[in-house]
Order: sequence, then C-alpha cells, then structure tokens
Amino acid sequence: MSHVINMKTVTLSQVLGYVRGGEYTAQQEEILDTMREWARGHQHRLDYQRIDWGLTVPEALEHLIAGRADAEGPAVGYAYYAALMAVLECTGSDPVDVGVYSKPSTFFGLMDEELRALGVPADLLPTSYLFADFPDLLPYPVPSPTDGYPAIGYLPLAKAKAVADAYTAVLDRMDHRFSHDAKLLADKLDLEHEEWQTALKYGHTMDLLVFCIQG
Repeated sequence: MSHVINMKTVTLSQVLGYVRGGEYTAQQEEILDTMREWARGHQHRLDYQRIDWGLTVPEALEHLIAGRADAEGPAVGYAYYAALMAVLECTGSDPVDVGVYSKPSTFFGLMDEELRALGVPADLLPTSYLFADFPDLLPYPVPSPTDGYPAIGYLPLAKAKAVADAYTAVLDRMDHRFSHDAKLLADKLDLEHEEWQTALKYGHTMDLLVFCIQG
C-alpha cells in the first residue's frame, strides 16, 4: 500500500482552540460546520466501503470538539485521527505534497541512520518530526490507529531552517538511496522557512508544520 505525505502550516493555538470544549465564537462555529461537512464526506466513503471502526468520524469529531477522546474499541483510533484530519483540513495553509512511499516508517528510519552517521543531530532526523504524533499536543489522550496510519507529525517552523541546512550540508556524502529525498525535504523546508519569515512581517501567527501520512 502506498502512503501519501503532505504538509501544511498551522497556528497551534488556533487548532487547539477547536478541540478544547466549552464555548465557541460565531466565527469558530462556521469553521466547525465545515469540519463537520468534511467528516460526513469521509464517513460516506467509509460506509460505501463497508468499513466500521466502532465510532463514526462525525461522532469522533464531536468528541474532539467537546474536548475528549474517550471512546473505547480496537479501531476507534482510526476515527479519531480522521476527525483530527478534518480539523487540520479546515485550518492553516493549503497542503503541499511531500511524496508517496510504500513503507515510510522503514524508509525514513533508514534515512535517520544515514544522517545520524553523518553527524546530523537526533532532533533534526526525519522520523523525529514525520512521526512526532501531533495528537500528543492535545490536552487529553487520543487513541492511535493500530497499524500506525494515518500518522500526523509536526515540526516547529522555527526549526525548519536548521533541518534544511543540516541535510544540505551532508548531501554530497549521502548514500544515493536517500540523497534525492533528503534534498527534497531540505528544499521544501527551506521554502517553508522563507514563507514563514515573510508571513511574520505581515502579522501572521503560523508556528507549526504538520505532516499527514495517509494511505
């Protein structure tokens, strides 16, 4: 099975503002309605495929909006992660494609080993952000999908330049199996850094890159 990776920039406080429970502003309610529509569309596709997670995506989204993720069952993690995808889909920038991988955890784990051997610090290695598990930033625990996908990672925008520079510095010494993808990541993160710096000048508050690995 192929896994598609994309990334987008968000303001963490804004995202968390939709999954905290309590009162919401009129503007937030409008965005929440869009999230609910996205969740219903996702559930419709699941129903067509006769996939039952023991919790629907719209139900999972309502749980998150209420500030909880306490349903039980072996597959409810899939519903909660899909619901969180609905929240992310409706906040932040448009997504940017990173690539398609058959076994991303295996591939980037091997890239970690290559970069580590070349002196790249552990907190800048690919798996440290691609699989950082964004739900850990929520104020309550969220069950995970049993097979690890979808995965939602994150990287502070303030670190994007350091990651890009670290990869660029060792590209000419990397195994050819990984150098192309390392350069791809470096180029994209460098661009995200530049766009972030420009956005800050205009008062934008995005502070986090979120990586969604689906498939």
